[in-house]
Amino acid sequence: MTRTGIGYDVHQFAEGRKLILGGVEIPHSHGLSGHSDADVLCHAIADAILGAVGLPDIGYYFPPSDPEIEGISSLKILEKCRALLEEKSASLNNIDSSIIAESPKVLPYAEEMKEKIGGALQLAPDRIGIKATTNETMGFIGRGEGMTALAVATIEVPE
Repeated sequence: MTRTGIGYDVHQFAEGRKLILGGVEIPHSHGLSGHSDADVLCHAIADAILGAVGLPDIGYYFPPSDPEIEGISSLKILEKCRALLEEKSASLNNIDSSIIAESPKVLPYAEEMKEKIGGALQLAPDRIGIKATTNETMGFIGRGEGMTALAVATIEVPE
C-alpha cells in the first residue's frame, strides 16, 4: 500500500550559529535557533516520513528537553526515521520538499543536500526533490526573521 506524509518545520534566525540545511553548511550571516542543528529541511522531511507511517513527530523521538541530543545533526534524525521505517517493513519511495526564505540562495547547494539526505535515508538522490522560494517579503519570513520548510514523503507499507 502506498502512503503519504506531510512535514513542516520553522525556525527563527539566530546570531552565532551555523546555517545547516539538508545536512550542508550554507554561508550566511545567521544560523537557525533550535535544540538540534535546527535544520528545517531535515526536520520537515523527518515529520513527513513519520506521518506517512502514523508515528509521532520528531519531538517525540528527539525532545528538546533532552540535553543528550543538544546540537545533534539532523541527519541522525533522518537515520532514526529510516530505522523506524525498517521496523515497520516500510520502504521510502521519494521525498519532495520546499524551503521558504528570503535569503540566502540555497539552490546552489541542492545537489549536495540531496546526497547528504539520500545517504542518511539510503535513498537515491534522484528520488529527492528540493525546491526553494521566497515569501515575497510578507510575514516573518519576508522580514528575514527565519525560514521554513515543507516536505512530502511517499512510502510503501505491507498490507
